[in-house]
This record gives sequence, structure tokens and C-alpha cells, in this order.
Amino acid sequence: MPYVVTQSCCADASCVLACPVNCIHPAPGEPGFATAEMLYVDPKACVDCGACATACPVDAVKPHTKLTAGEQPFVALNAAYFDTVDPHLDRTPLALVPAKRPVEGPLRVAVVGAGPAGMYAADELLKHSGVTVDVFDRLPTPYGLVRAGVAPDHPTTRQVTTLFRHIEGERGFSYVLGVEVGKDIRHDDLMQRYGAVVYTVGAATDRTLGIEGEELPGSASATHFVAWYNGHPDHTEPPVALDSERAVVIGNGNVALDVARILATDPARLETTDIADHALEALRASMVREVVLLGRRGPEHAAFTLPELIGLAGRTDIDVVVEGELAVTDDKTALLAELAARPKDPARRRIVLRFHTSPVRLVGGDRVSGLEVSSGDVIEAGVVLRAIGYRGVPVPDLPFDEATGTVPNDHGRVAPGVYVAGWIKRGPSGFIGTNKTCAEETVDRIFDDLEAGLLTTPMRRDLPEHIDLRGWRAIDRLERETGAAQGRPRVKLTDRAALHAAATRTRRRGRRRAG
Repeated sequence: MPYVVTQSCCADASCVLACPVNCIHPAPGEPGFATAEMLYVDPKACVDCGACATACPVDAVKPHTKLTAGEQPFVALNAAYFDTVDPHLDRTPLALVPAKRPVEGPLRVAVVGAGPAGMYAADELLKHSGVTVDVFDRLPTPYGLVRAGVAPDHPTTRQVTTLFRHIEGERGFSYVLGVEVGKDIRHDDLMQRYGAVVYTVGAATDRTLGIEGEELPGSASATHFVAWYNGHPDHTEPPVALDSERAVVIGNGNVALDVARILATDPARLETTDIADHALEALRASMVREVVLLGRRGPEHAAFTLPELIGLAGRTDIDVVVEGELAVTDDKTALLAELAARPKDPARRRIVLRFHTSPVRLVGGDRVSGLEVSSGDVIEAGVVLRAIGYRGVPVPDLPFDEATGTVPNDHGRVAPGVYVAGWIKRGPSGFIGTNKTCAEETVDRIFDDLEAGLLTTPMRRDLPEHIDLRGWRAIDRLERETGAAQGRPRVKLTDRAALHAAATRTRRRGRRRAG
């Protein structure tokens, strides 16, 4: 097999479009594309041209000769997708590039939210002449969960920001950062300034357990914990004290696995990443040596993806303990069985995967001391983190469905002139690249309404004081320069005042030069 798709696959299908022989599947339009954990290279059809590797925004496509020992399982994983019955023998439909719709502009669009959904929406809009896009975000920095949600030991996944930087350079693109819609500017104000407004605000909070003791100190959401170690300006204080030998993570999705892995990783291994300085310092002093992941259902229904499990299996510094009997029914359970059979080293930190277990209540006095579970056992732990999913919150002046945590919409249209994309549109599902096809669908609705004459011409152009693209590039440059001096990709600024100071530094220098 010449080329192989590996763990960091973002499923945005750039490789599919680049492949001259259509050997990467599932492609957009094919069954399973929207729900696939990753894409797969057909080893029989691949001609070893490397076009897919060049197109991949996260360097997930590699020649088989360049795979590390931990990545070797992806060879079999790619081949197995096509082995039994090739699901795409007819090689149709291809990932066709639709003809560009003629746009009678000008059209000025506000995209609220600078995460992947917002960036992909801006990209789709700016493929058409006569369109300009202002991307808003309440934070001084863009990229959403790519910056504040991806684990620092997964740097290749963050390489999708290379694509985002290209989008930022497109004609007609602007940032309005550090401006919160609903607070600094209202929805009605945006409607007076833009022909269309697209909300891509994601799912900003987490689901709660609703059990006794959940409010005790030592209990927190994985959402908060992830934001803390990734340097989110709203989460600079540690959500829990890491002064216990055991931590429990409730949930067994990819976020739960990320949290467990960071807690179980030797801090020395994180020193060359972009983890927040305050988190690195706390992890150096951490007493946690065991992390227990609780899954309500059996291992065959574990929510973490096979690529993420393969990544964990490639770690030789962490023991993975799988409790209970395993019935091998697929690749995931086969790998779990292999992990369970590996010899263990008491000197290593470990992650324990415990299935068929639900939380009943948190116990403790002035802080958490344990977790009672459905078996009647109490797991002693001073840290309990819930990782049971994200949830959207209401958007000011827009309708909201409490049951789904989304804004009701018709393929992205809320009303003519008002649109949604990403998690606030479809719920917290999919991967980074899923937002590309989601954004394409929403942008199609915008152009439908434009052609039907349903979009108004904005009357105003004034905006609140904000950080623009030049300011973001100044922040980015400072973080990278500081990181390079320490052998790290970047050192994140986590204080809002420091971020604003970095953004305005370039402007002050420019004025001095002009004088």
C-alpha cells in the first residue's frame, strides 16, 4: 500500500478531490461520508502519486514507508475497509466540484464564530466574486476548538490551521475579534450592516450528570478541563486540584480519552507542545497516577474512535487496563483485547477502561472523595470529570430547540438573511472536516435567497472596536516567536489584556514608522 490515511484525519475530503484515480473513500455524496471516523485509501487502486498527501491539511496521509511503529495498524485498517465487499466498486459518485454559481453582488456577510464551521463557511462564500465576509468571534483569537479543544499532544490535527490561514488571505476576508454578539453588538445591529448573517457558534457548554454530589469541589466538566489546559482566556483557573492518585472520567468518547491521556502523560513529554504554561506547571505537580474511564455501555459500543484508540495503543509510557471480559466482534474490540493482554509495569501511569458502569452519586464532605457506581462499588478518587457531550446554548434573538440544543433550521436557513452552520445547526457530531460539507449546504441556502431577491442591502458599516486580521497575525507571530525560543510550536497568551496588547503593538509601531 503506497499511501495510508492515519489518526489525525479530519475528513474534510481535500484528499478525495486531489486523488486522480478516486481511490479514497467514502467521498462526499457516498454512504457513510458524514459519519465515517476517517477516510480510507484503497491499496489496490492507489498509484503512489502523493497528490493526496500534498492536499491533506493535517498531514494525515503518509507513504507506508514513513509510518512510525505506532502508525503501522493503519495499514491494515485502510486495507480492511475495502477487503470483504468493496463498498465503492462503481467508484461513483465522485467528490464532484459543483459549477460555481453566478452571484449578483455585492453581498456582505457576517459569520459569527471563527471555529472550523465559520472558516469553512467563509471559504465557500469567498469563492464567489462580489462577496465580502467579516468573521466575528467573542475571543481575541480565532479557530475555536481547533485552538482550545484539540489535545496539545495531537499537533498534526492542529495543522488544519494552515488551511485557515490560507482562507484568511482570500480577498474580501476580515476579522472582527474580541466582539461578543448579543453583548457588544446585537443581532438586529448585524442585520442592519450585512445582507446575511451566519451563526457558527458551536456548542458552548457541556451536558450535566444530574446526580447527587455533582457540585462538590473536585467535580468538573471535561469541557472546562480541556479549555484550561489549552489556554482558553475564560478558563485560566484550574477546575480541579490534581492532588489525588486516582481520577475518574465519566464517558468514553474521544474527549474523555484526550483528558485521560493528558492526565496520565509524563509532563516532560508535554514540554515541547503548546499546552498552556499554567496547565504544564500544575501537571508537573500532579499526584494523579491512575485514570479510570467509565462507559455506560459495553466495549463494542465505546464512543471513542478506532483511530484514537490506535493512537493510545501506540503509547509505550502508559499502561492501558481493560476491565471485564471482552467479546471480539470488530477491529475496536480486537485492539482492546490486545491491550488487555499486554504486560503491565507498576511503575507506569495507567488508564483503566471500565465498561457497563454508570455513575450513581459523588461522595465526599467538603470535596469529592469517591464515586458510587451502578454496581454498588465506590471508586475512591479526588477528581471526577464528566465527558458526556457538548450542548448548544441559545443564541440571542434566534429560536432555540431545548431538546436538541440547536437553532431550528431548514438545511442551514433559519429565515431569509439568517443562517446557521456547524454544531449549532446539526448538534455536536462529526469531525473537523464534517463542517465543510455542512457549510457548503448553508451557503447554498444563502445564494438561493440572494437569487430570489430575499436579502436586503445593508445600510450601515460601523462596527465596535475590535481586533482585525492584522491584530491576530501580531498575536500569532508573538506566540510563535516566544515558542520558538523554548523549542515549542507556540506559547499561548491566555490573558485578555495581554492578547489585546499584542494585537495593538503592530499598529503602534506602524504609527511610529509613519511619523
